[in-house]
Amino acid sequence: MTREIRVLDLFAGAGGLTAGLHAASDRFQTVGAVEMDRAAAASYAATYGEDIVYVGDIKTWLAEEDVPRADVIIGGPPCQGFSSLGKQDVEDERNSLWQEYAQTIRRARPKYFVVENVAEFKKSPQYRQFKEATSEDGMLAEYDFQAEVLNAADFGAPQARRRTVIIGYRRDLGFPGFPEPSHSATPEVDGLMPYVTVRDALGRLPRVPDRDELFDRRRTQFGGRQYAGVFSVRDLHWSRRYTDLSLKRFAVIPAGGNRRHLEPYPDLMAPCWTKHKTGSGDVMGRLHWDRPSVTIRTEFFKPEKGRYIHPEEDRAITHYEAAVLQGFAAEHRFVGSRTDIARQIGNAVPIPLGAAIGRLLADVL
Repeated sequence: MTREIRVLDLFAGAGGLTAGLHAASDRFQTVGAVEMDRAAAASYAATYGEDIVYVGDIKTWLAEEDVPRADVIIGGPPCQGFSSLGKQDVEDERNSLWQEYAQTIRRARPKYFVVENVAEFKKSPQYRQFKEATSEDGMLAEYDFQAEVLNAADFGAPQARRRTVIIGYRRDLGFPGFPEPSHSATPEVDGLMPYVTVRDALGRLPRVPDRDELFDRRRTQFGGRQYAGVFSVRDLHWSRRYTDLSLKRFAVIPAGGNRRHLEPYPDLMAPCWTKHKTGSGDVMGRLHWDRPSVTIRTEFFKPEKGRYIHPEEDRAITHYEAAVLQGFAAEHRFVGSRTDIARQIGNAVPIPLGAAIGRLLADVL
């Protein structure tokens, strides 16, 4: 009988990284999950079971709960202070949550741990402090880790998403390595499989959103509160009402195009685009059929936020399509408002990347 691998999931979100491990091997058994966002915790509970989820601040959890022993700890501490989007603030208090992650390592005593964060995290002061904690006199002296910036597309995700991945290990076990890429933009050169494209992921999905009526009909209780849901991935194919101006913009943006194709039509240009023509070309952009998608972020349903217009349809991608581009399997469940669920999808680790990490750990364990 093959021994189970006990997993503790911190900053768990809706369970994307756990989904990757489960896709890799049925040996992974989650023994606890901690998530502060109540709607995300409800999604995690609907998918993996309510009895393993702690809803609240990790600091309170450490102060009040028994930390279970685990073979592997996984998690992605909040990254708002490091993100290349918006205002960066290295002093953002959320950036210090790696310390609670480290305290959990001390108490759970795992063999390995995995941290996922934005690519910029590897250059941050907090990353250096985390590394110092593994020094001879540090709080994690028994452990060490290595970090690489990995692209989810290299591991079979239909999405280009670059993230810092830390793989930590108990020193007596040695470093297990990083997962080897399985896909490439130049497969004929690298001897790998070609990138999974938007067409591969979305090409056969219904073009017209067809699940709007479900949102108002489904309600569930979690932690004494009522939420919309529970929804399957397929249930998330919701439409959005657009203004006439937005529809006119969509109509003139060609395949692979973006807001620059609106410049011949002054009445369709937003004032900020007229004044600043050197910004991101992905704004109001259509996804390319034959490439991986851009990074699916938390506001993918807003075309003005990036290259999130369907390759051919005059609308942004739906929650269903975004979840598919993240790699969520049909059995995953979601709870919350449309904004809640979009945040859960956008914050998740792409499941194919998590699965590649899971296969690596299952092999060494």
